[in-house]
Amino acid sequence: MPNLNHLPIISVVICTYNRDKYIGLALESLVHQTLDKKSYQIVIVNNNCTDNTDAICRQFVASNPNLLITYCIEKKQGLCFARNRGIDESISDIITYIDDDAVAAPDFLAQIVAFLAAQPHAIGVGGRVLPIYEQGEPAWMNPYLEGMVSKRDLGDKVLLFKGGRGNYPVGCNMTYRKDTLQKAGRFNEQLLARADDKDIFFRVRALSNQIYYLPTATVQHHIDAERVSHKGFVRLSRKTGSEERIRAKAEGVYTKTVLSELYKFVASIGLGIMYLLKGQPQKAWYVVLCKWYTLLGLINY
Repeated sequence: MPNLNHLPIISVVICTYNRDKYIGLALESLVHQTLDKKSYQIVIVNNNCTDNTDAICRQFVASNPNLLITYCIEKKQGLCFARNRGIDESISDIITYIDDDAVAAPDFLAQIVAFLAAQPHAIGVGGRVLPIYEQGEPAWMNPYLEGMVSKRDLGDKVLLFKGGRGNYPVGCNMTYRKDTLQKAGRFNEQLLARADDKDIFFRVRALSNQIYYLPTATVQHHIDAERVSHKGFVRLSRKTGSEERIRAKAEGVYTKTVLSELYKFVASIGLGIMYLLKGQPQKAWYVVLCKWYTLLGLINY
């Protein structure tokens, strides 16, 4: 066990639910970080897994006695419950979240720590997320649908996040100062999975706009075949809308959000026509489907 007289600079939190296919790879990527092992804490939050995840996590803890690892089980079901448990279990001033199907680059934590040390006014960081497809990139993928696989790539320059489409830290790779998360009210536990990163971004941004895109903090994100199947696509689009419904109602902007999504749906038809003219019918069809099912989820139809 590391010397706790040397408190870690950063806590990396992995919330997991039935991801025994990938959780081992995610955890292993944290073993090989270039940041000094005394400088980071790994927090694993098991959110009632029923597969082999528990055994994998316990074996990981036992196999890495030189790392500071906190493993806990959060009985309240839902990603935001798990994310908030991660805040409670962290002992660092900086908290970064990666998904249980993500793989962090070796210098991932070092990049975040160095940036926040150089920019003490910054209260948050979101890095680059690049998908790894189990069966290849789907034919319908286009820049307007990258959110379906949590891709985040805004280029090679450090930028302030503005909050528009795809312009906030995605939950697979997001970092905030712990005191900022507490002041913002922590994660909204009414949300289940899809809108939590967007919701926390806007609540944190109300405190300060100093939330940066850091392209050198990179994770790769495994995308299984089911997620990008037609059934998975429809389900995820509906879920995005239903989560946005909860977020918008909580913030008192539901009517405004519905009108915004109606506009986006109409705009998606225009984009669909553009792709049809380019001879890309799948891109055309799915860009419209995404906004249609998101709208249905939003109005709870």
